[in-house]
Amino acid sequence: MTDVSRTRSWLLVAPSLIVLGWGGNHFLPLMQHYRQVEGFSQVQVDILLGTYVLGLVPGFALSGAWSDRYGRRPVLIAGLVLGILGSVVLASSSSSFAGLCLGRFICGLSVAAGMVVGTSWIKELSIAEGRSSAGARRAAGMLTIGFGGGAAIGGALAQFGPWPAVLPYLVQIVACVVALIVLLRASETRPFDPDAKKLLGDLRIPRPARPTFLRVILPLAPWVFAAPALSFAVGPSLVSDRISGYAVGFATLVMIITLGVGWVTQFFSGHLAKYLRGRMGLVGGSLITVGALLLIPAAYAHQVWIVLVAAPVFGAGYGLAMVSGLAATQALATPKDLAGITAVYYSLTYVGFVLPAALAALTSFAPMWILLGATAVACALCTAIAARGMRRSIVDAEPRRPQLNRQK
Repeated sequence: MTDVSRTRSWLLVAPSLIVLGWGGNHFLPLMQHYRQVEGFSQVQVDILLGTYVLGLVPGFALSGAWSDRYGRRPVLIAGLVLGILGSVVLASSSSSFAGLCLGRFICGLSVAAGMVVGTSWIKELSIAEGRSSAGARRAAGMLTIGFGGGAAIGGALAQFGPWPAVLPYLVQIVACVVALIVLLRASETRPFDPDAKKLLGDLRIPRPARPTFLRVILPLAPWVFAAPALSFAVGPSLVSDRISGYAVGFATLVMIITLGVGWVTQFFSGHLAKYLRGRMGLVGGSLITVGALLLIPAAYAHQVWIVLVAAPVFGAGYGLAMVSGLAATQALATPKDLAGITAVYYSLTYVGFVLPAALAALTSFAPMWILLGATAVACALCTAIAARGMRRSIVDAEPRRPQLNRQK
């Protein structure tokens, strides 16, 4: 099949990122269903969340290396097939804990392929188009549409449609099939390379990129997904006694606000980058700090409106931190390192998803409002470390001035 013009070929890859991100989040609104209708315990539901992350890790490690050898298209197609398989398993296993674990693990593999391969592919197509700086913004925006859309559509179908444990997955399967058909026409940017032999994983940072990555990108990376996790996992739980009977709907609303604002922020990130003069990540970290501080009165006084106010703050912080970190990461890569370093970055961002579980475990030692204060301090400290690292990297990049011979 003839490839379309490269000037718009990234749009043929974009639907795959959307539907795979959708497949990562369509489970979240159904958690309440599995607890109340299927009778699973909170511990079992938490395990289901964990198996998703367990699928992400090998997916991040393998998909980039495999796409470097076999090409972007075949590996992303495999990710879409895995996404369909994961949804089939989930739809047919509503009363089976083992089946749901397997489905979530497969979904993790598929989302990892979308995030690493799809992001790298869109970046390469943007370079071919002459718009290299737009690659990270485009990829991050498509993923956020998928994450937010998956939660919104899954929650609406589960709440108002028939077969609440089946229909959300069926709709995502159909969307994956459509995205797969569209993807076949996208321009390949990485033809088969028999010299690419690292097929068991390529999670690494190129040596020249390590100083900047460790100083500037690493401190903020875990806060990328810690922001939405705090917003729609911790926030609604703080006011659950005030929203009895509407917990699922309220959590879905907070999720939509958070990711919706995140998408808008990413959409305008090109203009924001010029206005903020390279400090998007620092502003994102500062907003996440403010969001954590906003949740303190919600934890102390159980005020519902505060959670709604914090949601867009977290969303903007997430959007800025994601685009900034991804763009900075990809700017450090050579064509051969792009997929591998992108996988490293995404692996670090998902560390933030363990924060809600860590806070819940620590509530036996301190009240939640104190823990949220400590979280805000930690985020502010990481932002300060990144700011210091950014200044140091700028100084190191300046050419050394030749020293003039001094006359005695």
